Amino acid sequence: MDTAALPPTTGRAGAPALARPGHGALGRTTAITYGTYDLFHIGHVRLFERIKQRFDVLVVAVSTDEFNAIKGKKSVMPFVDRFEMVRACRHVDLAIAENDWAQKEHDIVAHGADGFVMGSDWSGRFDHLRALCDVIYLPRTEGVSSTELKQCIRATAAAGA
Repeated sequence: MDTAALPPTTGRAGAPALARPGHGALGRTTAITYGTYDLFHIGHVRLFERIKQRFDVLVVAVSTDEFNAIKGKKSVMPFVDRFEMVRACRHVDLAIAENDWAQKEHDIVAHGADGFVMGSDWSGRFDHLRALCDVIYLPRTEGVSSTELKQCIRATAAAGA
């Protein structure tokens, strides 16, 4: 695996956070990531692809509509559709529902995750999970986000009204 093009990250106790051979089931490494994945776009695909460059198995937790409401978010796409789009992505080995903030620790243990991976916009927010696995924050894909897409759609709709 060529890791030269990957951004530097740190894991437990400042050690390099690259996937470690021999961890996980049958020597396979597992990563877990979380998100809403509304208006599924190339940034989501690239995130999953970059995670799979480091890890053998990718578990993706998709925020439910109920959990998004608690976070003050409203998705354009319903949970069932977002879940199915994530599950259909070739880089994703398993999709699960994210129901609350507290489930992350349980999910890491239950799925034998060697790495917890999030976008850099969450940098530092999940460092407490380093006691369970490596915590990696990857740079976001430039020029695309669900929030930006929603704003563009609203602006286009308002201009046409």
